[in-house]
Amino acid sequence: MNFQSTRETRISATCAEAILRGLSAEGGLFVPEATPHISLDEIAALRTLPYPELAARIMERWLPGFSLDELSRQTSDAYAPQRFPHDVAPLAQAGELFALELFHGPTSAFKDFALQMLPRLISAARAQCGETRTVSILVATSGDTGKAALEGFCGVPGTSICVFYPYGGTSDIQRLQMTTQTGDNVEVLAVRGNFDDCQAGVKRLLADEELARALDASGFMLSSANSINWGRLTPQIAYYFAAYARLCEQGVITCGDEVDFCVPTGNFGNILAGWLAKQSGLPVGQLVCASNANNVLTDFIRTGVYDRNRPFYRTASPSMDILVSSNLERLLFLLSGRDAAQTAAWMRSLQETGRYDIGPEMLARMRGEGFAAFCADDEACFAAIRDLYTRDGYLCDTHTAVAMLGAQAHRRPGVPMVAVATASPFKFAPDMLRALGRPVPQDEFEALDALSAYTGQPVPQNLAALRTLPVRFDDMCAPEDMRELVSSRLVR
Repeated sequence: MNFQSTRETRISATCAEAILRGLSAEGGLFVPEATPHISLDEIAALRTLPYPELAARIMERWLPGFSLDELSRQTSDAYAPQRFPHDVAPLAQAGELFALELFHGPTSAFKDFALQMLPRLISAARAQCGETRTVSILVATSGDTGKAALEGFCGVPGTSICVFYPYGGTSDIQRLQMTTQTGDNVEVLAVRGNFDDCQAGVKRLLADEELARALDASGFMLSSANSINWGRLTPQIAYYFAAYARLCEQGVITCGDEVDFCVPTGNFGNILAGWLAKQSGLPVGQLVCASNANNVLTDFIRTGVYDRNRPFYRTASPSMDILVSSNLERLLFLLSGRDAAQTAAWMRSLQETGRYDIGPEMLARMRGEGFAAFCADDEACFAAIRDLYTRDGYLCDTHTAVAMLGAQAHRRPGVPMVAVATASPFKFAPDMLRALGRPVPQDEFEALDALSAYTGQPVPQNLAALRTLPVRFDDMCAPEDMRELVSSRLVR
């Protein structure tokens, strides 16, 4: 089975080629030519498996050309106890809701699930394709992807990585996680703009044929670690199956019963992974898309009109401060019956006018797939954090709080509702203290200590260690300078 582009189905690539390229030459995203089917019997058999083995079995179905033995070795390494010292993807209970905790990895964010796997997939893809050039990874981040990618690719032979983040658009802890990163093959640059500026710049670079030729002559090729890369998206499908298996194991459901998920999302990758799990056979009912004040996705799911021509807000949930949701393109392509011409037209309209309208028929199809929408501002988010902690003793971060509110609003009687918990509360300590009505120290690390002292929960070791690490990267650029910077560092 090969992969095709969302904007030109005549473009075909093997799975390994799709992972190495990251993005199709004309700007489309790669998707498999067919959706694998995972039976209820196979899902039932997942209940007793440790997470690495479960993940390997699910990914093997979505990564043609990668054997189960090969993926099992990779997942055993990626999700090893030294990287995930606690349960890899525990399912906690908060009142009537469940929380799928995805923040117990090396950078305390859900991106670790994908970005511990992607470097291993790229190394295997290089071998499959006989690729000898260095794969230079470009990453746009709204906060968590950057550090997770840096951690994953640091020191990986045959690769280098450059991360672009919006100046002033992350928490201080997120910024320090990136700018103190060790390793000879890593680079971090602040961009004067927001995440959408970073993401648009990376997409332009990946589609720049002249730059590709110059890099090829210097022994480099560009790829991406954002969720536009299929190898980044696939590992996220696995943890939806893991959550379902946990509910079965705990006797909350019988295999075959529906489960709903509420996902805090900005770039639409995390919730798309849940929909792909559903498409392949996981009994998922609702998929609630939870947004902050940058509610472009909420409006789209409710009206069918995607319109980024609106104010951009910096919020207490910065990883969701996004107005252009790249992975939505994959959903539209698949829901349209793989109509690449129509998908390309929508994306062209978005680029040229900032909006597109999918029409009532497509909107009905999307709703028929179980998608629902919710949004909440910072005030509601802070109230949710406070209420969950005082009422249920559950501490969640600012992004997960939005999901908890959405989960409560869309909870169906008799159907378990799982909120996807995406980051450690300690990554946003000052806002957590504000939400809890506590004094907020000026110093970020004092805020970590204050949150720990108040809640009795330890500061994650990877965050505590930032106190003593020197800042290595403090360069800044305008969005229009990203090409020149990449070229000057790679082209010889």
